[in-house]
Amino acid sequence: MADEHRELLLSHIRDIPDWPEPGIVFKDITPLLRHPAAFSTAVDLLAGSERGQVDVVVGIEARGFILGAPVAHQLGAGFVPVRKEGKLPASTSSTSYQLEYGAATIEVHQDAFEPGDRVLVVDDVLATGGTAHATVELVRAAGAEVVGVSVLMELTFLNGRDKLPGVPLAALLSF
Repeated sequence: MADEHRELLLSHIRDIPDWPEPGIVFKDITPLLRHPAAFSTAVDLLAGSERGQVDVVVGIEARGFILGAPVAHQLGAGFVPVRKEGKLPASTSSTSYQLEYGAATIEVHQDAFEPGDRVLVVDDVLATGGTAHATVELVRAAGAEVVGVSVLMELTFLNGRDKLPGVPLAALLSF
């Protein structure tokens, strides 16, 4: 990524200490979303050169929706939301996992993927890797292929990448 792109993104992400719990430094992307050039740059970079290589983009609740939907549009792909438990109206598949500050369950509609679909997973942050790993497992259980995970930020000190062996991972920023 060009230095000017990196600086643009970094200048629109703010740290919120002790949120949602003491000791956690939350990376707030709402200033980036508010800034048209920063938001557009993030979407362009997250999409990369995947056009024609992806059938479906998965966005992980909730900020993954905000980033994943325009990435899907740019790639000419469909969009599938992966949601917290109990938020989807039709029959779902689910999996539970550990977060850096607790546990969670995510779900996807059982009919969200066709066997053989090529899927790009998009989210804002890769932290411990639990959510991304659980999402990859849901996609694979449906018979689809995960072609990669693309995130705005990776918190490298949490080693989340280790939970995604064999999955191509692209992080725009690393902390």
